Amino acid sequence: MRETVRRQLVRAQGGKITHMKYRLTQYAHGGGCACKIPPGELEAVVAGLIDADRPDDLLIGLDDGDDAAVVRIQDGRAAVATADFFTPVVDDPYDWGRIAAANALSDVYAVGGLPLIAVNLLGWPRDTLPMELAREVLRGGLDVARQARCHVAGGHSVDDPEPKYGMAVTGLADPDRLLRLNAGRPGIPLSLTKPLGIGVLNTRHKSTGEVFPEAVEAMTTLNADASRAALERGHRCATDVTGFGLLGHLYKMARASGVTAIVDASAVPYLAGAREAVRDGFVSGGTHRNLAWVTPHTDFGGVSEEDRLLLADAQTSGGLLVAGEVPGAPVVGELVGRGTHALIVR
Repeated sequence: MRETVRRQLVRAQGGKITHMKYRLTQYAHGGGCACKIPPGELEAVVAGLIDADRPDDLLIGLDDGDDAAVVRIQDGRAAVATADFFTPVVDDPYDWGRIAAANALSDVYAVGGLPLIAVNLLGWPRDTLPMELAREVLRGGLDVARQARCHVAGGHSVDDPEPKYGMAVTGLADPDRLLRLNAGRPGIPLSLTKPLGIGVLNTRHKSTGEVFPEAVEAMTTLNADASRAALERGHRCATDVTGFGLLGHLYKMARASGVTAIVDASAVPYLAGAREAVRDGFVSGGTHRNLAWVTPHTDFGGVSEEDRLLLADAQTSGGLLVAGEVPGAPVVGELVGRGTHALIVR
């Protein structure tokens, strides 16, 4: 099988390996952050694992489902640790590597840290896919890590029926200037630093092979500038928008902070083609599960089903959702006092 795939990848001129005729997304049951375990199921699994007597130096742990763990170390610093990996979200192996790396690094930025060192996490069906493609995936991850000035030093690989890639990342942060889920307060606006629609466009790509360069550009853009801008303005509450969609991650923020979050659906930016993808039925199972999870806690009023799905769309390497204004990012809502619902969409 492997040799057959290899022959499919070899160009007639010169025998150079190319991925142009090969579709990585067809070797995975899901794609990107849409393949995450549903949020409700995940919370049920970890519910009994939270240590009520955790040490004081563990600043961010399992309590609210923040994006990374943070522990206070010496000399007034904090160490940040996270890991993230997923199945192919696009067919191009180099782009997939870039997207997966940007997504893993985002968890460090989402808590206000700077990535320091990363190790690769690779699952590869070595009897099905040529290792040349794995090298392209790793090369993409390395290039994005270099852009972030984050070292990549080794990692771990396994023979896996489905291709998977990501990184475990360690970073540093100021323990007194963290971004966390439980720091939201009434009267603060909500800013979103990347447009939504990545999930439905990736689902369309997986189904049809159509490429969406704007989506790839969004997914490979680091959240470094957005994180720095939030910290410079004294903001203390944020999360990144990934597999649980805007509404899922905002629900976690509202719940942890003890507030209600209002979303102005008309102010939320979308990638070109996102609405058309929803209308044509390119909605992942992960997005449907996200919407089902938040619906009991949300007052949707007269908001359309199309808008509900887009707001719950499972993003991959999405932007930051910041409690506070960020230059260049649209304000998409606000936090208010606790009401009968955690979320209000209007």
